[in-house]
Amino acid sequence: MRRTAAAVAALVLAGTGLGMVAAGTATAAGTGATACPTGWGSGDKGGAAAGAVPLKTVRAGRHDCFDRLVFDVPGGGTLGYSVRYVDRLHQLASGDYIPVGGGAVLDVRVGAPAYDPASGTPAYPGRAGRPLPGVDVSGYSTFRDTRFSASFEGETQIGLGVRARLPFRVIQLPDQLVVDVAHTW
Repeated sequence: MRRTAAAVAALVLAGTGLGMVAAGTATAAGTGATACPTGWGSGDKGGAAAGAVPLKTVRAGRHDCFDRLVFDVPGGGTLGYSVRYVDRLHQLASGDYIPVGGGAVLDVRVGAPAYDPASGTPAYPGRAGRPLPGVDVSGYSTFRDTRFSASFEGETQIGLGVRARLPFRVIQLPDQLVVDVAHTW
């Protein structure tokens, strides 16, 4: 009876440990370090990115395993997007080169114009070649620079400078698009 109870207890504890690792909440033995997700990859993600509901804000955040850029588009529903690494950022429509700091550059295109399509008035105050308004990435582990590129035919383009070509993921939420870039491979 004792052997059976001990075996069951060991299995329960082992299963709990595996569940914690799968959930990404386990810590390295004795270090207190958070286990970070893997498998995101650095290949192109998304597809067509045109939309009709204007971009409201862009904001950044830091997490234990990644840096995050969030695009808020109230009333936009599920947003189209395209995110990919490029050697150099070239502006939508004009093709003009926009310098972006960092060891690698993500070309982020969101299906939301930076203007009101009905009136043409600006909805998001980005200016070509300038850092994103209100987004300060100094002190971030992975992010190095942000640059507004352009908004053309229902699509807004942002250049995101990162430390190196690192894995990233894109999450579509109602009225938001989230780009997470991992701190390490």
